[in-house]
Amino acid sequence: MSAKKRSHSRGDGALLVIAVFKFIKGAVFLALAFGALSFLHKDVASAVEHWLDQLRIDPDNQFIGALLSKLQLVHTKELKELSALGAGYAALFLTEGTGLLFRKRWAEWLTIVATSSLMPFEVYELVKEFTAVRLLALLGNAAVVLYLIYLVRQKENGAVRSKK
Repeated sequence: MSAKKRSHSRGDGALLVIAVFKFIKGAVFLALAFGALSFLHKDVASAVEHWLDQLRIDPDNQFIGALLSKLQLVHTKELKELSALGAGYAALFLTEGTGLLFRKRWAEWLTIVATSSLMPFEVYELVKEFTAVRLLALLGNAAVVLYLIYLVRQKENGAVRSKK
C-alpha cells in the first residue's frame, strides 16, 4: 500500500464516526426546530399534558410539574426563537458532518472551532450542576477537538515533508 493511501485511510474510521454523530445531532436539532414551529399559536403546556396523559405519565410528578409550569411561559415569540436557533445548529452540524464525510480540511477546522467554542459553556453548566451526562458530553467534545487537531497537524506535517 502506498504511503499516500495509508495516510489517507488512517483517520477515515474516526472521521466517519464523528461525521455520523454530527448528522444525528443535525437531524435532532432539525426535528426540534420543526417541532417548535408546530406549536405556534397553540397552548404548549396543554399539548404536552395531553401527551403525558396518553403515555400514562403522572403530571403531578415533581419534575413533570416543573416542566409544565415552564412550558406555560412559552409563547409564539419564544417558539420562533427556539426554532431559528435549532435550525441554525442543525445547519452547522449538517455542514460539519458533510464536510467531514468528504474529508475536507475546512470541515475539520470548522468542527474544531465550533466544538471548542461551546466547551466553556459546557464547563460552566458542569460546575453549576454536575451530572454524568454533562461530564460525558464535555469529555466527548474534548476528544473530538483533540483528535481533529492531531489529524490536521499530521496532515500539515505530511504536506511539509512531501514538499522537501
